[in-house]
Amino acid sequence: MNTRGLVVVIVVVVVIVVVVVVVVVVVIVVAVVMAAAVVIVAVGVVVYSSSRSSSRIVLIVVIVVEVVVVVVVVVVVVVVVVVVVVVIVLLIVVEVVVGVEVVLVVMMVVLVVVVMV
Repeated sequence: MNTRGLVVVIVVVVVIVVVVVVVVVVVIVVAVVMAAAVVIVAVGVVVYSSSRSSSRIVLIVVIVVEVVVVVVVVVVVVVVVVVVVVVIVLLIVVEVVVGVEVVLVVMMVVLVVVVMV
């Protein structure tokens, strides 16, 4: 029983830490990328409206920024999906080793942590 309890505690801690870290990183990355995109596009609009000579360069920069934003958001979504799959696999392993009750408790804790973040 001690070994099972230790495994449960370790898995629960790992799952909670992974979920919290992923959520925080996702929020930070998306916020930074969006802020950078807004700033660059705003600067581009100002430069574009003030001088006609560099309009092509400005348009290229704005297009590149938008493409980078889309790519980063897609990568972030893929990472979140992968982490969710890993968490589900961990919960299945715990269920096999210990039992359904522990899995329900872990899922409730994870949901509470995600909602709080």
